[in-house]
Amino acid sequence: MKQVATLHYITQALNGKSHAQAAEAACAAGADWVQLRVKNQPYAQWKEEALQTREICRKYGSTFIINDNALLAAEVDADGVHLGKTDLSPGEARQLLGPDKIIGGTANTFADAVALVAAGVDYIGLGPFRFTATKENLSPILGLSGYETLLQQCCSAGITTPVIAIGGIVVADVAALLAAGVHGVAVSSVINLAEDKAQVVKGFKEVLSGVAV
Repeated sequence: MKQVATLHYITQALNGKSHAQAAEAACAAGADWVQLRVKNQPYAQWKEEALQTREICRKYGSTFIINDNALLAAEVDADGVHLGKTDLSPGEARQLLGPDKIIGGTANTFADAVALVAAGVDYIGLGPFRFTATKENLSPILGLSGYETLLQQCCSAGITTPVIAIGGIVVADVAALLAAGVHGVAVSSVINLAEDKAQVVKGFKEVLSGVAV
């Protein structure tokens, strides 16, 4: 099983800064897993952001994942891809990227999770935890009780694929989500909008590693 970080950082282009600049700030603050999430941009611009972000991640030793686009992930030699429900299938992405790259997939239901596991993903992005403005066409909100139910179903089914919670998560949510059985969390705005990004990343990592309660 591939190593999947417990804290996944997702880029945004905010306040006049590019995705690559956001990734640089997050990596400098301690983020060691970066998902480049570019939406509604021409391919050439997306590729340029990807190339810049790849070099930033290599400089900091961070894992570099591209959202949605397995073809671009292959083209720029990213570490992997995160696939939404309407993207290339995990099986097709695996054929394209090979056995060593990381493939994650988005789930909102237990059936989604089962399908992703059958398709051989390396991790499941399960959400949303609560409403988030950073994602269009949001799936039904799960809340803590939804995670508890879904993860119990996964446990009963013998599913051991790491589950990453996503959707408006803050540090105060992490302990309960870990208790429910998630492997980690994916966050965006809580880091991107923070004045002290290093303190936010440190706070997440402490709880995720069990240092803080």
